[in-house]
Amino acid sequence: MTTEILWIAPAGALLLGYLLGSIPFGLLLTRAFGAGDLRQVGSGNIGATNVLRTGRKGLAAATLLLDLGKGFAAVALARHFFPGNELLAAATVFLGHCYPVWLGFRGGKGVATLMGICLAIHWPCGLVFAVVWLGLLATLRISSVAGMAAAVVAPVSAALFGKMDAVPVLLALALLVIWKHRGNIERLLAGTEPRVGGEARG
Repeated sequence: MTTEILWIAPAGALLLGYLLGSIPFGLLLTRAFGAGDLRQVGSGNIGATNVLRTGRKGLAAATLLLDLGKGFAAVALARHFFPGNELLAAATVFLGHCYPVWLGFRGGKGVATLMGICLAIHWPCGLVFAVVWLGLLATLRISSVAGMAAAVVAPVSAALFGKMDAVPVLLALALLVIWKHRGNIERLLAGTEPRVGGEARG
């Protein structure tokens, strides 16, 4: 088997993941349903939390599910069409969501997409992610804290469930989630981070 053929599956998984991840569902939904340009609302982020700031709870829920779904779909499709390259698709669907070429590489923060990735890699890991994320969001009502905590738990739960091959990728993605939340971290330290339903920040 030639080197060129050996590269087809990894390249396909990488491209599949990025293209799926780069679909800006939040932006598309808010435009389609007359909620304006999401980049001009609240924090300017294209994720579900900022969609919620438009006052359209249904659109926010749809954005969350679609962003989660593309993370799940990238891994599941790569498993079917490019077996053995699921983790490559997991990495690039996340990167596509956070850095979509169509929006000048300015995308979301990746929490919902990471949950979809975890569910597809090993559903118990996704369940742990969901419990941590939604549990903290419900109790603290601080989206950034809930999202970062769930992201950090992802590689830990993968290790505990014996999915050691996924740990390096999930650890890298968790660090990227934290990096994308660096402005939120500054506000948390300053005591100015808004709660869900409060004034929009970055």
